Amino acid sequence: MVNNDAESTSVAVAVHIRPLIDREVEQGCREALQVPSDGSPFILTPGNRFVFDHVFGGAGGTPSERLYESCVAGLVDGLFRGFNATVLAYGQTGSGKTYTMGTIPEGQDATVPYGIVPCVIEEIFRRKSNVGDENLRNDPASESDAKIEVSVSFVEIHKDDIRDLLSQPGDSPSVTVREVHKGEVQLFGASRQTCESISDMRCCLSQGLLTRATGSTNMNLNSSRSHAIFTIYISQTFEDETTFAKIHLVDLAGSERVKRTHAEGQRLREGIHINKGLLALGKVISALCDRNGSKSEAYYRDPSTRQMHIPYRDSKLTRLLQDSLGGNSKTLMIACVSPADINLDETLNTLKYASRARNIRNVARRNRDAGHESSEMLRRALESARDEIAYLRSCIAKRDSPSRSPATREEVSWRLRAEAAEAENDRRERGLP
Repeated sequence: MVNNDAESTSVAVAVHIRPLIDREVEQGCREALQVPSDGSPFILTPGNRFVFDHVFGGAGGTPSERLYESCVAGLVDGLFRGFNATVLAYGQTGSGKTYTMGTIPEGQDATVPYGIVPCVIEEIFRRKSNVGDENLRNDPASESDAKIEVSVSFVEIHKDDIRDLLSQPGDSPSVTVREVHKGEVQLFGASRQTCESISDMRCCLSQGLLTRATGSTNMNLNSSRSHAIFTIYISQTFEDETTFAKIHLVDLAGSERVKRTHAEGQRLREGIHINKGLLALGKVISALCDRNGSKSEAYYRDPSTRQMHIPYRDSKLTRLLQDSLGGNSKTLMIACVSPADINLDETLNTLKYASRARNIRNVARRNRDAGHESSEMLRRALESARDEIAYLRSCIAKRDSPSRSPATREEVSWRLRAEAAEAENDRRERGLP
């Protein structure tokens, strides 16, 4: 039997290859990555061949403009069906993560393409505007009969401290990550703004981007110095149920090598914390791959690694992304890379990192209001009781029949016990008291 309330999926991985920038061209850099012209999701490097779900950019890759349509639109659709989602941009500093996500402050660069975050915002409010449209009321896939509430939070992890980017100037609330139910984690202390229109959410995005920690290094004039998590929450109330879901849009700070960034003082300390967070993320990915049965030496050497501890608590970044990696979410990782031969070592590390992430299995569950689940269980119990009453009445009506025997009473007793046990198991699976 197919369970429409749970979907087991692997983390999807897309690679986005940016073009050579002016500085790399001036240095005489050449492209070190090859992508087949037939559209196959392969990347060839000297001595290596990588396979991914999608490859965008490069000479033979899918055009970058199709990234949202190909990879993210389906996650937004799942959001309106009650499934959590995560889009995670990873790569070395200067590889185009912030450009890909579309999280650059307004006016900083007029050449930035329309990134993922603005597209997600636009699609959510387009769907929300369908509420009340008479032409969509007969469409089972529409939200026309639902009351939809949209809210947003925006935080950054800067030097392993979580900062609320939507807080009022001068206000520095303490933001923590806590586990609330069956491994689900939530932010406590971060403000959540209700958004009635697309302009409301764009204002929240702009406000957060203006206060996000950025700085200049030798490799990137506008380097992100923190991991930014822009989270959109959606609650839908229908006649018979309420669903809720969230999508994390994560722009990770880029991995750095001090000998190339020439960072000093504050920038050096920031770079150390950035690399520590990314190292912890790499350990979580490796542990999840080993637990899920990836073909690694550790997996075959020690079978106990299949049930090994997952070090989510090693950093606040991995703690916050616990649902996204191995949990209740549909997750897309976008590996952003530079094609320049001067960056080949970092590019190979990124591709290996992303290749392992494809082995992670998530189980995304449809998030429904617990009150509705309790009512649904009671409804099924009531229907079962009615069937039982009808059965017992038929038995009573036949009490003078010669066919009556003790076996009939035993059958009734066995059926009652079996249904009680089934109801108890269903209640435990749903986490109801």
